[in-house]
Amino acid sequence: MVMQKYILRKKNQIVLVNGFLLLVALVGHFILQNSYIVISSLVIASVIGVLPIAIQAYQALKVHVVSIDLLVTIAVFGAFLIHNYEESAIVTFLFLFGAYLEQRTLNQTRSAIKELIAMAPENALLQLNDGSFKEVDVEEVEEGDILLVKTGAKVPVDGTVLSGDGYINEASITGESVPLTKVKGSEVFAGSILENGTLKIRADKVGEDTTFGKIIELVEEAQDSKSEAERFIDGFSKYYTPIVLALAILVWVITRNLELSITILVLGCPGALVIGVPVSNVSGIGNGAKNGILLKGSEVVNSFSDVDTIVFDKTGTLTMGSPKVAEQSIYGTESKDAFRYLANIEKESDHPLAKAILESIGEVPTSLVTNTEVIKGGGIIATIEGHRVIVGNVTLIKNEGILLNPQIVTDIATFEKNGDSLVLTAIDDELKLLLGIRDQIRTGVKEDLKKLKAMGVKNLIVLSGDNQGTVNLVATQLGLTEAHGNMLPEDKSAYIDQLQKQGQIVAFVGDGVNDSPSLALADVGIAMGNGTDVAIETSDIVLMNSNFSLLPHALGLSKATARNMKENIVIAIGVVIILLLSLIFSQWMNMTIGMLVHELSILVVILNGMRLLKYSLKDDLIKN
Repeated sequence: MVMQKYILRKKNQIVLVNGFLLLVALVGHFILQNSYIVISSLVIASVIGVLPIAIQAYQALKVHVVSIDLLVTIAVFGAFLIHNYEESAIVTFLFLFGAYLEQRTLNQTRSAIKELIAMAPENALLQLNDGSFKEVDVEEVEEGDILLVKTGAKVPVDGTVLSGDGYINEASITGESVPLTKVKGSEVFAGSILENGTLKIRADKVGEDTTFGKIIELVEEAQDSKSEAERFIDGFSKYYTPIVLALAILVWVITRNLELSITILVLGCPGALVIGVPVSNVSGIGNGAKNGILLKGSEVVNSFSDVDTIVFDKTGTLTMGSPKVAEQSIYGTESKDAFRYLANIEKESDHPLAKAILESIGEVPTSLVTNTEVIKGGGIIATIEGHRVIVGNVTLIKNEGILLNPQIVTDIATFEKNGDSLVLTAIDDELKLLLGIRDQIRTGVKEDLKKLKAMGVKNLIVLSGDNQGTVNLVATQLGLTEAHGNMLPEDKSAYIDQLQKQGQIVAFVGDGVNDSPSLALADVGIAMGNGTDVAIETSDIVLMNSNFSLLPHALGLSKATARNMKENIVIAIGVVIILLLSLIFSQWMNMTIGMLVHELSILVVILNGMRLLKYSLKDDLIKN
């Protein structure tokens, strides 16, 4: 038992040794022309390689499972009995190497929970009976406690703001990049970050009951429910291997011809089947890696190839994830001065939209800003070069008695309909500028979505924590099937679960911590490469560098790889059936011819699989 565990732990090292010995055999045959070196290397490689495979086959048999490992073990022993050491060595190497590549990628999802827990808030400032505050562990906080949150701190609980104001980044909860203004009565979530200001909050939900706690719980539940599907070959071997074994025994009982029985076992063990699927898988994964796509194993490839519904997070996925000035209207003739005044005021502002405004305007001459008055929840009033300048939202402009003519009212309504956050600038009680700021749709996304539809995806759905109007606008622009806004992480995962219960095979594309439950629950989770480590590790597919255009290539590649695997399976099984039928019902079939056909079938499936290395989405779309 100890030795078995030791050998299984050393599988990766065995793969390296196997590969080295195969190389030595090639050198011995083609360069040194020394048969002793060739045979010795192949025999040692076969013996070392078959050990972990035979142990796994034995362990499977103990629980009454006839696995693919048993097929390989039989093939190796059969090859030994007929002194075909080359096939036994190659089969063990390719089988172990393919298993290594798959397991290496699949294991990357296991640390997601640790990453989530590490991001959870640990401390809180608790108000004591005398009004002072004491830092305590977040586990000590109870519902109803009063807490203080300072600039830069994580909100420790779900709660309600009792006093103070500030901007909170809720990207870890809603996925939205624009910080939100929080004032008395506002709701705050554990795990969000107070970027500016000071808040006194009442704890409404603590510990596992918080939204962030539920995110962790959802990921745990989703990953537990996501057991690996039994591979086709393992299921096939449950029936195929006993039939071949029974046939060989029957032949031996009837004919007493041991060599014939062994020949049946050798011909009946599909070496091409063992090699064909790993070659397709490795080639598909290799193509993906070359093109910036990480596919985490053959099971992911098969699942993604069958997807009929793709659900998208909005921010950072369909959109860039950072607000920009999308449109503007200018009133009057002093626009140059208006932009200069606006930029100088925004330089002194900590408002989350200030960066977008400054990026849009660019460098301007510096002007002295005096008499600055910050209007909470409204904007800023200041004096520049003797002019009274007001920068803020529509409410502030109206409260200051500034006239909005019909054209301005129409423009405001249009911008709001487009999902913009509005920033208005008035000089000396006259409106001069109207800016509409919103997150920008990624370049080329609409064309990429059309490609997904062309490849058979029936439903394209966006789920977002943003308001419904903004989400509807994105869906309309991109031609999506459905759009749902104001959704928290649990809402997204519940919606995905609902789709799955309806029989749809769902892929989810996202990039944030808030996306991790949905990434784990979906049949296929797809993470944008610049997203959080949690999203990437929880996912099944990663689009490196957050290149959305890689998504159609990933789907096309998955379909091509799954198709290639099926082709190799058909080739391998077909060859075995022909060999066995020829051995039984013809006079010309013998072990030599059978082994030659075996080798040719192995070459065919390898070459077929290697076609995936040159796979191109463009060629695939032309065929369709």
